[in-house]
Amino acid sequence: MSNGLLAFTLFHTAISLVAIVAGFVVVWGFASGKLSGWTGLFLATTAATSITGFLFPFHGIKPAHILGIISLLVLIPTVLAYRRRMAGHWRWILVLGGVVSLYLNFFVLIVQAFEKVPVLNALAPTQSEPPFQVAQGLGLALFIGLGILSMKKFRNAAGN
Repeated sequence: MSNGLLAFTLFHTAISLVAIVAGFVVVWGFASGKLSGWTGLFLATTAATSITGFLFPFHGIKPAHILGIISLLVLIPTVLAYRRRMAGHWRWILVLGGVVSLYLNFFVLIVQAFEKVPVLNALAPTQSEPPFQVAQGLGLALFIGLGILSMKKFRNAAGN
């Protein structure tokens, strides 16, 4: 790997991790019925993560590209909802879009962990083995729970 590609990979990874951390702060706020001051950072770094993912050298469309497209499509109404100050229906669009965006980032984090961390890679080298499936299933269950809780708590919260 060239120095330029290594630096770009580190940059992409760093903004991805910032997006995930900020996303958990934001979604925890939703689940608590509050809007976090981290929402703008979360949305910006999540968009940057998806966009920079397309700048890596590649041949042909890969699952990561499809996931990046889905992420950007989810982010469009989510960012609109945030910019419209969550008036009316925009409130649930922000919550749902935020939770789904964070889940997509977390999904990729699990994939990358099983690809790059030797102990995890040994457990599921092809990512079709039970440890990988369990990790992804637990991640999905976590986000379904956070999404339901967030929709209930944040939907009717006053003063946000």
